[in-house]
Amino acid sequence: MAGWTTTVLACLFVLFGLVAPTEAARLTPGAFVRIPVEALVGVAVLLVLPARAGRVAAAVAGAVLGLLTIVKVVDVGFDAVLVRRFDLVLDWILFGSAMEFLSASVGRPGAIVVVGAVVILAVAVPVLMTLSVLRLNRLVTRKRTTAIRAVAVLGTAWAACAALGAQIVPGVPVASGSTAALAYDHALQVRASLNDDKAFRSEAAVDAFRGTPGGRMLTGLRGKDVVLAFVESYGRDAVQDPEFAPQVGAVLDEGSRRLRAAGFASRSGFLTSPTAGGGSWLAHSTLLSGLWINNQQRYRSLVDSNRLTLNRAFQRADWRSVAVVPGVTRAWPEGRFFGYDQVYAARDMGYRGASFSWATMPDQYTLTMFERYERANRAKRGHAPVMAEIPLLSSHAPWAPIPKMIDWKDVGDGSVYKSMAASGKKPDAVWRHPSRVRAEYRRSIEYSLNSLISYVETYGDDNLVLVFLGDHQPAPIVTGAGAGRDVPITIVARDPAVLSKISGWGWQDGLKPGPDAPVWPMSAFRDRFLTAFGSQRSS
Repeated sequence: MAGWTTTVLACLFVLFGLVAPTEAARLTPGAFVRIPVEALVGVAVLLVLPARAGRVAAAVAGAVLGLLTIVKVVDVGFDAVLVRRFDLVLDWILFGSAMEFLSASVGRPGAIVVVGAVVILAVAVPVLMTLSVLRLNRLVTRKRTTAIRAVAVLGTAWAACAALGAQIVPGVPVASGSTAALAYDHALQVRASLNDDKAFRSEAAVDAFRGTPGGRMLTGLRGKDVVLAFVESYGRDAVQDPEFAPQVGAVLDEGSRRLRAAGFASRSGFLTSPTAGGGSWLAHSTLLSGLWINNQQRYRSLVDSNRLTLNRAFQRADWRSVAVVPGVTRAWPEGRFFGYDQVYAARDMGYRGASFSWATMPDQYTLTMFERYERANRAKRGHAPVMAEIPLLSSHAPWAPIPKMIDWKDVGDGSVYKSMAASGKKPDAVWRHPSRVRAEYRRSIEYSLNSLISYVETYGDDNLVLVFLGDHQPAPIVTGAGAGRDVPITIVARDPAVLSKISGWGWQDGLKPGPDAPVWPMSAFRDRFLTAFGSQRSS
């Protein structure tokens, strides 16, 4: 009895490796009711091979299937978080970022336990899969007649299902060849990834503004303080999904009204981000460089180059260029590439409060420190205007706990946030239920947007120009399957001459872009922004 139980378990394990989908949304029981052609071919091969050769073939097939099963599981994880497959060449570095996120969300001991479990599984799956296939090979050898009949019946059923396009789960055919297709697709991906750096360097060699002198750059913004704020995970779904749009839209509509009362106007559109669910730095570098940075290899090649970034363009035109980056908690050597006169990392901002999971400090504190350190000290800098890049973190996963807006004069050194973080919701409590995750995501976006709106109300003047946008859409647990990669972008200014420069863009009035607002690739923004505000091309 124990022998048959082991055989059944081996069969189920092999079936799982062969038919498991690579997309999180398709992980349903019906997705496993499939006929894998790889199994039929494998049994047929074992039937014609000599016994010793069959054992060798079974061992090799088991090891390969075990590795492919791990790739499938990783693909599911990447699809659930980053809405794409795992890149076998370029994505290994992302596991370090995943460890940092786990440590911030569940603590370092919990993260170590998770990593330990992953390592054990990575070793166990190929070993167990090899043993499983070898056991099934022995069964085929003993029951040759039964195996031949089974292959004939299931082969006929596979052909019929393939001809009819039979599906139990939409998009998942009963006649499966998914494992072979997975191996083929990843092989093509490996070749493309190995060739991608050459293609990227060719793209990067073209730069219409590389040689433009500072005197002929950004003339339409002379004297203006320009703030470029990235709102973490602020995607199109935040303003259009029926679950979020009423509340987030109300914040934006009320913000438009409040800012108009203060003399400000705004225009909004959409950009298509190169990433989703995470990888914010890919979006930041895409917007700032005017190049499509959709993987870590491109990012590394970019920061090793002399590409003119938007920050460096302002610096060349005699702005003071600063980065206010509360998410930077260790050495950040690539920061030199972007072109900053000053970098304010987390340790430089005098924060005495508590962290909010991954977010080292609330957005309102980050904006307060920027105002204190830079705009309030403009006279000390000889009245030079400032261009600031500010990634805001409060809407970063896991979206718990979330800060609350307070009076700006009460922000102080951030000590006021200690009790707020301690009394807020805990990530583990929120993440037990997807509905809670979505609700807290929405609340975090509302907080970040309210921080920006209130900042402009409180500190804005004729010389302030605010550009704020999302870096990427949140993970599918928030958006559901099939969400796009568009993010809202808005420009706010009191001086009407600023918005008149972008009148040809077709962006819509107010802080909230509608469904028909223009959509550009994020990589197009740098050149369009430089051109609109008076920069002359050098080639």
